[in-house]
Amino acid sequence: MTPILLPHEECRPATVIDRRRFITSTAAAIPMALLAQAATPLSAVPVAGVTSETLAAQLHGSLDEAQQRLVCREFNDPLRQKVDNNWMITGRSIQEVFRPDQQDLVRQIFRKLHHPDHAEAMMRQMVEDSEGKGFEAGTSVALFGRPGSGAFELVLTGRHCTRRCDGDSVAGTAFGGPIFYGHQSGPNDEEPADHPGNVFWYQAKRANELFQALDGRQRKVALVEGRSRPERASETVRLSGRREGLAGLPCSELSPDQKGLMRQVLRDLLAPFRPVDAEESMRLVESQGLGNLNFAYFKGQDLGKDGVWDVWQIEGPNMLWYFRGDPHVHCWVHIRDGKA
Repeated sequence: MTPILLPHEECRPATVIDRRRFITSTAAAIPMALLAQAATPLSAVPVAGVTSETLAAQLHGSLDEAQQRLVCREFNDPLRQKVDNNWMITGRSIQEVFRPDQQDLVRQIFRKLHHPDHAEAMMRQMVEDSEGKGFEAGTSVALFGRPGSGAFELVLTGRHCTRRCDGDSVAGTAFGGPIFYGHQSGPNDEEPADHPGNVFWYQAKRANELFQALDGRQRKVALVEGRSRPERASETVRLSGRREGLAGLPCSELSPDQKGLMRQVLRDLLAPFRPVDAEESMRLVESQGLGNLNFAYFKGQDLGKDGVWDVWQIEGPNMLWYFRGDPHVHCWVHIRDGKA
């Protein structure tokens, strides 16, 4: 089935957990009878202590043949690595495809992909951005590969959402591939300059704190004339592999204190996501060297002309974190180790 794409709208390093070993051992603890019983109400199954991956395996095992035809694909299907700002990956919402108990399981999977302190805000964003349809009618899910095979990934999409649950099936790649998040707070496409109610605007505030910490020469280099990159689905997050010629200020020119602030900005960007993904992302960023990253602020997209930069990016040879806060928040993320 061809996916339906909605129009693009202007609409301290911690010990890294071996997720593949953890997911394999945890998945083995799920009773096989549970995976086989499609009629068992999944929302009644205790989920404390399990992960999005084990819940995704549970969902996969509950599918009947008709559902499998709608949402299951081979792991190497090119659709698995697609990312966009507003799309339904199978062309069908979870409300159309899944039973109510399965829909509840998808909700649990989505929440567990985020830090417990942020899960409620992430769900609120999904509901607010569903244009009145609600989470169940505004999201779509596809399952690639098979649980327990070492090649399995669930992809959840909707308006302002591409999220992945892969259990480290994709080595050397944060989040299992590129992701997208965003938010339009309020009824108007263009938010006020201070973005009231936007759950992600705090990230721009942190990035602007780094700008304020730069000296005059650094600010001049970091501030880029004109507009930022166009948004073209997966092409938006294509990695350049380049260490030179990137827009903005090379982070090799930051002082030790400024580099410390930049690391904190990165941790704040990762704060909404579950710790295992945040830790892996920081490790992959650090592995390519902060000095190989560039920080750019785009002067031509300053809402309110207040000098608080709404559009900015961090880019390196194997990383892009592009934040577009004009007219509301769109954020594109792709982090790899250069070998993936």
